[in-house]
Amino acid sequence: MATSSKSETFLEVDGHEVRISHPDKIVFPEPGLTKLDLAHYYVAVADGALRGAGGRPMVLKRFVKGLSQEPFFQKRVPDGHPDYIDTATLHYASGTSAEEAVLRNAAGLAWVSNLGCLDLNPHAVRAEDLEHPDELRVDLDPMPGVDWSQIVDVAFVVRDVLDDHGLVGWPKTSGSRGLHILVRIAPRWSFTDVRLAAETLAREIENRAPGLATARWWKEERGESVFVDFNQNAKDRTVASAYSVRPLPDARVSTPLDWNEVRTRRPDEFTVPTVLHRFAERGDLHEGIDDAIGSLDALLALADRLGPAEKPPPTGDGAGRRASTMPLIEVARTKTKPEALAALERWKAEHPDAAADLHPADELVDGMRGSSSQWYRVRINLQHVAEAERPEQEALIADYDPWAGRA
Repeated sequence: MATSSKSETFLEVDGHEVRISHPDKIVFPEPGLTKLDLAHYYVAVADGALRGAGGRPMVLKRFVKGLSQEPFFQKRVPDGHPDYIDTATLHYASGTSAEEAVLRNAAGLAWVSNLGCLDLNPHAVRAEDLEHPDELRVDLDPMPGVDWSQIVDVAFVVRDVLDDHGLVGWPKTSGSRGLHILVRIAPRWSFTDVRLAAETLAREIENRAPGLATARWWKEERGESVFVDFNQNAKDRTVASAYSVRPLPDARVSTPLDWNEVRTRRPDEFTVPTVLHRFAERGDLHEGIDDAIGSLDALLALADRLGPAEKPPPTGDGAGRRASTMPLIEVARTKTKPEALAALERWKAEHPDAAADLHPADELVDGMRGSSSQWYRVRINLQHVAEAERPEQEALIADYDPWAGRA
């Protein structure tokens, strides 16, 4: 490592010189991790991180102002990127396209880390074939009120369903509250087919574990269950890959697990320092994933047998919008999550009787994707409040417009 000044340093990685600006800048105050520490982390776990994200176009999720500020999403690779960063041009259904970064080596990992990318967000395709995913992603997303044991129970149902259909699942912590289970598949199917297979998998999991798991797309209908988020397999979606550092105060890491660890380990055990030690001792527990390539034929045959998933009724106003079956009111739209949570608490303080009847899953705080960053929508499901006592829809406590000033 060569240092030129206090504001920058250079790492020698894979024969490349990678500039790290402001290397002493604290990114995670709680464990005291700097920008340079994160670059060293990604170089140390490069074998595993590249197994998950290498060779895939990725969206750059940049925390340039630190953990306290919302990140912005950058699809297009920055101009003047180094020659060890490959690119691939993705075309979206909207008619837009973006030349995205493709990492091939540890130098690339250090480079994106320097841009403020805490986690890695690759697409489910390889740069060599952008229309045929080689990975099916099972995202187990717990609703509020769901504890880890329920997530684990659902994970083992996932494993059974995959096994029954000739597929192998590789579990990892999401780095937040949930679990991801990755499935390597032959790159023979379109995004539409892969999403259908994932939705069919989710429906079968719900059939085998009613009350524990749900495939219901609309959040207010899920209750206190684990949502099997099949839409993570849509063409425009990315998921934080293995060894990604997540934007939580303890520098938590999305960490591969053995199946025999799933019941006993907890997500908060896996942080940058502990994963460095674990990786040095055990290597990458997903090392065999690329040798376990499966077929979607059995899941797609199950899709034919199950028939189309139930669709919600339209509103009847001719606009084709979906009509919720739940008594929902909207509370706020905000730029940041702290603002959203503050708006929720304000509404509850203004309506204490109704708030007392709410279940955890009735408080809906959703991160919504804007043009280049997230915004937040706050809603209340009044299903557990007596009909005569339900508050009416009121003016929003906050009404942030993420598209203001944009054509």
